[in-house]
Amino acid sequence: MKVILKADVKGTGKKGDVVEVADGYGRNFLIKKGLATLATTQNVHEVEQQKAAAAFHKAEEVKALKALAADINGKSVSVKIKVGENGKVFGSVTAAHVGDALAAMGYDIDKKKIKMDSVKSVGSYPAEIRFMEGVIAKITVVVEGL
Repeated sequence: MKVILKADVKGTGKKGDVVEVADGYGRNFLIKKGLATLATTQNVHEVEQQKAAAAFHKAEEVKALKALAADINGKSVSVKIKVGENGKVFGSVTAAHVGDALAAMGYDIDKKKIKMDSVKSVGSYPAEIRFMEGVIAKITVVVEGL
């Protein structure tokens, strides 16, 4: 019996897969528990349509992230923070500070995507924004005292 899985089933397959299973297993367990449906031509076609739509949306998202990375790449971000003697920063400049500065510039970027070393003095420092695997923008963080 061929079924289309509605959810990941350990040992059987992933969501959306069309798999061949024993009749009893398919009827009495997978279909009864709502984990699968019969693999009719119409149902298989619907699953293929959904996979194609998901692939299209993923490609659009990647294209948008690459455009954003190209726009941000090479820019300089200014972060103002309270400093003491000799230009030492009280605390340190974090990815949250850089994220706030980018938000002020009009870019809404999650602080978890910003990778940088600990900054404890005034100056210019490199930072990376990792949008996803293979899509990275490099920026310069300029730390200024108040």
